[in-house]
Order: sequence, then structure tokens, then C-alpha cells
Amino acid sequence: MTLNIERETAIPEGLDYKKIIEDVVNAALEFEDCPYEVELNVILTSNDEIAMINRDYRDLYQPTDVLSFPMVEYVAPGDFSCLDDYDAEDYFNPESGELMLGDIIISMDKVLEQAEKYGHSRERELGFLVAHSMLHLFGYDHMEPEETEAMEVKQRDILNLVHLTR
Repeated sequence: MTLNIERETAIPEGLDYKKIIEDVVNAALEFEDCPYEVELNVILTSNDEIAMINRDYRDLYQPTDVLSFPMVEYVAPGDFSCLDDYDAEDYFNPESGELMLGDIIISMDKVLEQAEKYGHSRERELGFLVAHSMLHLFGYDHMEPEETEAMEVKQRDILNLVHLTR
């Protein structure tokens, strides 16, 4: 796996963000039975920066906690068999052979705000946002109530795998 983590903002002292991100990414890949080695980019940024990205891509000029930019178009969420039907050069890095999952952008300001708001640790909030975004990179969404419920169950199961519970 190639996991690129880029920091564009200060990280709170004592928060082992690299380990949390790597653990949750690996747990999500295992949970969804991803049969490929993957390439993934994670950017940790501020509210100001994520608000500009949100404006540019979603026409919403406001900070959000996480943005997901999937590279794969799934026929069904989490169904990697569709990749057998696609042109491999569209989804796989020609140099490494890894599946290019996409990008995750997280506001560290929101991590701190939401950890306090929901009464859990910064570690759990960061892990939750990574798990949530990984599910989006696997094609899941939460536009309908049943989709929301399915994602919530999967997020909880992934976080349980890495012992990041409430």
C-alpha cells in the first residue's frame, strides 16, 4: 500500500495521526475485502482550506469535516469485481500496479471541534472521519436513510477493529 499523508496545518501534540490513519485505512480495506494493494492520499488541513475546496467542488463556501474524492466508479458499493471489466490503466497506477482509491481531505479543526462536541477522543474522531471517507472511496453514500444506516454500521465495525470506540 502507498499511503501519502500530507499535513497543511498544525497537528495537536500527542495525536499519533499517522498510526490512526494507517490503522483505519488497513481495517477498512480488510473489512471490505479489497483484493488489491492500494494507493491513497490523505490531506490534513484547516477549516479555511477545506472551505475553499468545498466551494470549488461543491459550491458550498463553508468548512466541512471531511471530503472524499474517489477515483473508482463502482457498479455497486464495495464490489471490486467491476474493476475486472474496466480498462486497468484508468484505475491502477501503471508503475506500482496499485489501485488508485482516491483522496481524503480532513479538517483538523473539525476533528478537535467534533471530538469535544460529541464527547469522545480526538483519536476516535480522526478515525471516524477516515473510516467514513474510506467507505465513500468504496462507493458507499448516505443520501437515503437505508444508505446512512448501512454506512453507520460499517463505520462502527471498522472502528471496532482498531479499538476506536466511544
